[in-house]
Amino acid sequence: MTRLTLAVCLTAATLFGQTAPHWVGTWGCAPQLTEPANLPPAPGLSGNTLRQTVRVTLGGKRLRARFSNVFGNAPLIMNAVHIAVATDGGSIQTTSVKALAFGGAASVTVPAGEALMSDPFDYDLSAMSDLAVTIYFGDTPSAVTGHPGSRATTYLQAGNAIDAESLTAPAKTAHWYILTGLDVVTASGGATVVVLGDSITDGRGSTTDGNDRWTDVLARHLHGNQDTALISVLNEGLGGNAVLTGGLGPPAVTRLDRDLFGQSSPRWLIVLEGVNDIGGGKNPNVADDLIAAFGKFIEQAHARSIRAYGVPILPFGGSMYDSPAHEAARQKVNEWIRISGRFDAVIDMDSAVRDPASPSRLLPAYDTGDHLHLNPAGYEKMGGMIDLSLFR
Repeated sequence: MTRLTLAVCLTAATLFGQTAPHWVGTWGCAPQLTEPANLPPAPGLSGNTLRQTVRVTLGGKRLRARFSNVFGNAPLIMNAVHIAVATDGGSIQTTSVKALAFGGAASVTVPAGEALMSDPFDYDLSAMSDLAVTIYFGDTPSAVTGHPGSRATTYLQAGNAIDAESLTAPAKTAHWYILTGLDVVTASGGATVVVLGDSITDGRGSTTDGNDRWTDVLARHLHGNQDTALISVLNEGLGGNAVLTGGLGPPAVTRLDRDLFGQSSPRWLIVLEGVNDIGGGKNPNVADDLIAAFGKFIEQAHARSIRAYGVPILPFGGSMYDSPAHEAARQKVNEWIRISGRFDAVIDMDSAVRDPASPSRLLPAYDTGDHLHLNPAGYEKMGGMIDLSLFR
């Protein structure tokens, strides 16, 4: 079993630019303590089989998988874990099945508060493909580590169905649990873009199983460009997340070590967050506090040779967050992002998606209707306006 430690991940990061093959994150999600409303449906995890589908960015021939019980209140037992090429409706391509090992064993117990990696394994993974990860659980904690905003269908079957090509009448939910990442060995030039954000990055308003979040759009553009084809995108957005305090999941100021620096070969950080701090709290100094936090993010990233790119906070006029004071705070933060020179570059998605006739609001064609979250057309605009030369 390979423990997730900062030292290991920083070693992987230092390999960027060398000729030796090295580990790069190809898919990931930010973990949190799953809220009661988002817990696994009946029959639950214990003694049952969970099949989750993820869209990877980079392909390769050697992989490892990441699992987390960091918010668990008891040990987590995985009796068996398999991966396979995903097909429709939670089914798998049986000829592609690979059983994972942990310290050479098929089963593993993850202590409460810990995370782990599988043993590295050979596998022919195609870039921009859908991979199914199937886990047959033993005992599991009542406090479940997960990612509520998967925008992907997860399937839960009673009993041991680890080898099943198709699950029989499974329970379905749109959340991920326990699985937090996949790494792949890639050649010189391979590296990761890590995106820190809230529900706009997590993809609220995108299509379930459609992989049309703005980070998915960016990943497709990177993959389709010869100069950036070895660059992956890890979406570390959390719905309802805040930078400073409150919100859902651990605040961004507390999760950088795991969700950015704990990834394999992070080379770029994109920050699009702060709207929940402004709209969801009553801190009169929220703009100054966000600016200070972003400054620390930049300093910490630069200390690890990671370039930091800032995104101005998007319009929320007409939403539940709208008020003159909140708009003033947004403008103050955005002015600092644009003109301070602290970020290595500014990706001005605000200008790309706002309504020219009413700049405090989203363009109606991009608005889900809540005046805060974007629809797939809006996310296409956000991901498509990013200059790929930032990642060369």
